[in-house]
Amino acid sequence: MKTTAAVLEQLGGDFTLTELNIDSPAPGEVLIDVVGVGLCHTDLAVKEGHLPFPFPGVVGHEGSGIVREVGAGVTKVAVGDRVCASFNRCGVCTQCRAGAPSYCLEFMVRNFSGARPDGSSALQNGAGQMAGNFFGQSSFATQAIAHERSIVKVPDTVPLEILGPLGCGIQTGAGAVMNALACRPGSSLLVAGGGSVGLSGVLGAVVREVGVIIVVEPMAQRRELALSLGATHVIDPAAAPLSEQVRAILPEGVDYALDTTANLHVIQEIIASLGQRGHLGMVGVPSDPTAELAVGLIEMQARGLSFTGIVEGNSDPDVFIPELIELYLAGNFPFDRLITTMPFSRINDAVAAQARGDAVKVVLVHE
Repeated sequence: MKTTAAVLEQLGGDFTLTELNIDSPAPGEVLIDVVGVGLCHTDLAVKEGHLPFPFPGVVGHEGSGIVREVGAGVTKVAVGDRVCASFNRCGVCTQCRAGAPSYCLEFMVRNFSGARPDGSSALQNGAGQMAGNFFGQSSFATQAIAHERSIVKVPDTVPLEILGPLGCGIQTGAGAVMNALACRPGSSLLVAGGGSVGLSGVLGAVVREVGVIIVVEPMAQRRELALSLGATHVIDPAAAPLSEQVRAILPEGVDYALDTTANLHVIQEIIASLGQRGHLGMVGVPSDPTAELAVGLIEMQARGLSFTGIVEGNSDPDVFIPELIELYLAGNFPFDRLITTMPFSRINDAVAAQARGDAVKVVLVHE
């Protein structure tokens, strides 16, 4: 059958809406009619060459929709089910079996190679095979092939089009705070970056009853949004050094910090803001993949600091996405306030709007 996809033809180029052929699902796969798909920084990092992916190709990895067809052996969902899609994993390695699928030993191959493990792709144009299988879904399209392991069945009590970002950006931020850092009630947290991941971290901190939640963000409208979502303090990084501003609020420093910027200067200031036995979690994608963080070993030991790299919020989507939906339905996780919907056909306008700060998280919907 045919699908209309937003194709990245070349490094740094715009998305081009293109009609492609899409295969029927192979064993263990499902075909989804995409209803909405989030625009994530990871998609843009591929676009700009900060993460590996072949060109031309189709990205998109925060899709939600309705199952149209299932491949052989699929038992998790049936035709007509409402689903959101998340990252792919092997399901059998040590990390997957331990309930830590975001650290699957085959994570990069199964999410960034542009093909299934056997080298094939479900997408073709007139010239042949098109790179796809991005995060096991390539959902910047009207239809997408997803792996059974990558999808989560969702209830009909939540608007389907807004659920896709739970599969990556929102579960990354919330999971970083709730799972990876496991912030204690009454503790303090510094969040660097007021985008969708950082503000999802704020929502997770509210759920965890964190006492002091500080957000550092250069855009005034996002600082205001952070306060309305439960942040107790906001910081403009242009006003004074970040660490000085943090210690003016908490002289002993913060217990936890979540960095979404991957900016080395910002991270050094965060380290200076940590209290004794402070814990830094890092989820940002650096613009320079070779960037290295220098940390004084004596300082790290004497202060009892710990640093954690975090992928997908240490989440098992089959467990964590339903948890987030339950919190949302109870009124305790209003992630919909982060979302602005735009037509899928305006994907390049959405990229520009998100970059300007006009929207925190754009979800592209099919008209």
